[in-house]
Amino acid sequence: MQRMFIPIALALGTAALSAPAAAEVQVQSQGPVVDLSVTKTIRAKPDMVTVGAGVSTIAPTAVEAMQQNATAMDALVKRIKALGIAPEDVQTTGINLNARYRYDQTSREQVFDGYQASNRVSVTLHNVERAGPMLDALVAAGATDISGPNFAIEDDTALQEQARKAAFAELQSRAKEYAQWSGYSGVRLLQVGESVSSSAPMPMLKRTMDAVAAAPPTPVEPGLVGTSVTVSASFEMTQ
Repeated sequence: MQRMFIPIALALGTAALSAPAAAEVQVQSQGPVVDLSVTKTIRAKPDMVTVGAGVSTIAPTAVEAMQQNATAMDALVKRIKALGIAPEDVQTTGINLNARYRYDQTSREQVFDGYQASNRVSVTLHNVERAGPMLDALVAAGATDISGPNFAIEDDTALQEQARKAAFAELQSRAKEYAQWSGYSGVRLLQVGESVSSSAPMPMLKRTMDAVAAAPPTPVEPGLVGTSVTVSASFEMTQ
């Protein structure tokens, strides 16, 4: 006799314990058990995009490097907000201050060469068509490096549901096939679980001030992004 413990409150012929978050269901199986896992991905057009921008400054002292960086970053953030980006869609992602060293060929030693300060923000756009113009605007406003774009779907609940149903239907079909091949007539669900993930093309775009020309906006193609649901289940083979 085999025992399966399920970390979710599903009523499969036995009573579930009432304690929230720690509920377990104990199911006993008489026949052989088959464990299966299926992943299904549903792809759709993204409706949001995130781009990153940062400024770096170099100065003889740490204080000067940070002060210069703060001035440059303040101008960049003001420009972002002036373009109609809501404050909640602008987020600081990293501030760094590091000492710089250079190798002196004469003395063959590392020589202190000042400090470098950097500050980066991410900007979320709810219109993917704005990605290219926004990247150009960030550089024009003083960004010394940019990154992205990273595409996503703001609410992929419907896509998850489609992927979940498709994955579970295939699980049941496979389980029945295994049962038939093994001389059994049916299956009984013992345990089920899932994990959800999203995937998208990652076109890492990096440009500097020197790379920006007075030309068309940077072309950005959103393509499709995918929402994947992996469903795992255990089935008992029944007569």
